[in-house]
Amino acid sequence: MQNKVDISVMGCGWLGLPLAERLVRSGLSVNGSTTSEKKLELLRQSGIQPFQVNLADPLLSADTLKDFLQADVLILNIPPKLRADGGESYLQQMTVLQKALLQSTVSRVLFVSSTSVYPDLNRIVTEEDTSFTDERDPDNTLLKVERMFQNSESWVCTVVRFGGLVGDSRQPGRFMAGKHDLPNGDAPVNLIHLEDCLNILERIITEEKWGQVYNACADEHPSRRDFYVAAAKALHLEAPTFKDMEETSFKLINSQKVKDDLAYVFSYPNPMAFF
Repeated sequence: MQNKVDISVMGCGWLGLPLAERLVRSGLSVNGSTTSEKKLELLRQSGIQPFQVNLADPLLSADTLKDFLQADVLILNIPPKLRADGGESYLQQMTVLQKALLQSTVSRVLFVSSTSVYPDLNRIVTEEDTSFTDERDPDNTLLKVERMFQNSESWVCTVVRFGGLVGDSRQPGRFMAGKHDLPNGDAPVNLIHLEDCLNILERIITEEKWGQVYNACADEHPSRRDFYVAAAKALHLEAPTFKDMEETSFKLINSQKVKDDLAYVFSYPNPMAFF
């Protein structure tokens, strides 16, 4: 049995690993999970107590999961893969985790979610606009999972809905380079840089902002056309083209609440400066 630690980071990938490393540097004791056996040594070298945890594996050891969850705070950072089966496997994995959490020492959960939980409303969108998701998509898997962790008496949960994640190895110029006749060229982008993701998550923990829901996107929202053309050119790749459309389907994510509650100023407020 591991000694009780401060934080467990489930999902030490593009976002989770640098977050866990930052928390270690701040003096916290951190458990970190990965599905890859090869990555365990990397976590160990970073001062993170490594665990191989694959919630989709029916042979996952209950003791391994129990030891991983010996913590005060769980940062839940498993990107949902919803397209393959409509999110059914993701929902099953989160149910496994929820049951294990009920037997753990965790009292606070920081759930990394996505602004994809909102429908396109063709206007500015705030945290309350999931009411339209309830109306238009009552079986929305991501919203179901958010509420699974919010509606517990055993812990308190804060949800952070990030926009599109960019930075470090995620170079947006590669996303659409060379593609033609793409739709919604005039739609605003809702993106956030890795550095701002890390800053916001760390500040929620240090300032004990629990029981909240936050949107988190860069302040500026250039059009898809302007952003992805510039991003491709910055990498000297073929710029995408967009077809002319009379109507555009979009949402413009408002992040004022996270800025107000955390007194947060974005390090990368304009996505056009991401590259």
